[in-house]
Amino acid sequence: MKKLTFSFIILIFLVFLVGCVEKGNPPRSILTPDENSLPNPVFDEDVQPKETTSWQNTPLKDVSSGKSFKISDFRGKNILLESFAVWCPVCTKQQKEIQKLHNDPNLAIIELDTDPNEDETKVLEHINRNNFKGLYAVAPKSLSDALVDEFGLGVISAPSAPVVLICEDGSSRFLKRGVKKADKLREEIAAGC
Repeated sequence: MKKLTFSFIILIFLVFLVGCVEKGNPPRSILTPDENSLPNPVFDEDVQPKETTSWQNTPLKDVSSGKSFKISDFRGKNILLESFAVWCPVCTKQQKEIQKLHNDPNLAIIELDTDPNEDETKVLEHINRNNFKGLYAVAPKSLSDALVDEFGLGVISAPSAPVVLICEDGSSRFLKRGVKKADKLREEIAAGC
């Protein structure tokens, strides 16, 4: 009886197995894709810096003063551009480190809210709650998209404390993820783009 039960189970298994196998052979391209058929993922570390690009000419508005400006207005200075969200505690830590650099006359600091669900009112409340100074703006979608095109998705991933260094000549590079102490930011600025 055990042999008959075992044989029956094997038979049922084989029937199910045969029923799951598609008749015919799959196209060879599915089995062996050529080099050109697979997309190459782009990681933040692989994105190369470019010279001044149109995103640096996007009109922005300082939420504290209401004055309009563009990132390119600060050409000739080094610029730290941090993208953030007001709900992000890591961003607030990074901003506290960046605040320590505001006395450098050769450095411009721009804090850019890239969360599409936040507005100028929320950003202004964030500034006031933390006693922050400097330029704070809400990024239009076109600017966020352009930053992603140039630096990868990490540039708008608030919890990774994204910071872009824009050098005096307008060239730029994305700094490593994580909260960067003020001294480390000074080193990055000294290293240039």
